[in-house]
Amino acid sequence: MKKGLRLYESVDRHLYHNRRAPVAEALCGSRRAHFPASANRSFQAYITAKSCADIYYITHRATHSDEKTRQILAKVLYLFTPLDTTGSDCRQALISNMSDYEDAIMAETARRSHMDCIVTRNIKDYTASSVPVLSPEDFIATLDRP
Repeated sequence: MKKGLRLYESVDRHLYHNRRAPVAEALCGSRRAHFPASANRSFQAYITAKSCADIYYITHRATHSDEKTRQILAKVLYLFTPLDTTGSDCRQALISNMSDYEDAIMAETARRSHMDCIVTRNIKDYTASSVPVLSPEDFIATLDRP
């Protein structure tokens, strides 16, 4: 992929599916390879502002420490820039062809924000997305291409 790729990471859905997993594994999983690329600014990475609240909630439940949770969230925010979701995104999601409303909101936010792709493990729920959707593994493979 070209430098300047705008990635939209579907972090909160991934975390919800991994509530019993350790926090670090839920945040990274097999996606560890693209965290260093994000830190090296090989591409621009984004998450929704809602994801920040979700990450805080889930991390706090695992750590039982506000201080540790804030430290973890600060690291996440170093790697990912939060995107705001608008009322327009919510309205567009209602009339989209996507069956999962939360995923539709994320797809509409990505579309409005001109993201190049959405990276998620939940590919099946994004088949109607107007923004291309990649698994973490497929996204990592694109980083290796010239």
